Amino acid sequence: MDRERFEKQVAFILEADKEKNIFRQTHLSGHGRQENDAEHAWHMAMMIYLLKEYANEPIDLAKTMMMALIHDIVEIDAGDTYAYDTVAMETQAERERLAAERIFGMLPDDQRDELRNLFEEFEAGETPEAKFARTMDNMQPLLLNNANNGGDWREHQVTRTQIMKRHARNQLGSEVIGAYTKELIEENIRKGNIRDE
Repeated sequence: MDRERFEKQVAFILEADKEKNIFRQTHLSGHGRQENDAEHAWHMAMMIYLLKEYANEPIDLAKTMMMALIHDIVEIDAGDTYAYDTVAMETQAERERLAAERIFGMLPDDQRDELRNLFEEFEAGETPEAKFARTMDNMQPLLLNNANNGGDWREHQVTRTQIMKRHARNQLGSEVIGAYTKELIEENIRKGNIRDE
């Protein structure tokens, strides 16, 4: 065993555990507490496996699930940027770039490059895997908000324009899920959970 390699891997594994302390704006279904980044990533990976048949193009399942599992790891340093916080979004890319350098840099070089490339592929959103993973990233909080009668949308006064812009690219990963998310959004507008403006 290469002891130095092993110790770097274990250090990264322990660092990744810190995702459990990064709380998102979205609450668990059933009006529970706020979810954390690790729960969000796990939920996305589960969704990718269960809903893979709805991807527009064939995907590498393991790659797509791993993308989901690491896509928010940078938030250990960068913090969670709420999807509708336009001020925080102005600095998000730079904060996350610096975090990616440090966190992925903990790994042995080959794994550093592999995971960093997966992270960047997800961010670019151009491959079939990235498109589908990003669709799941959008759908997951939508499902939780719907299950909570729009509690987080109402709290943050999210508007139809904001949410439609956020979900405009869902159909790139899955036409079926893109249509479904539009239905949920329209339903929540009718219920008054999303401001119709």
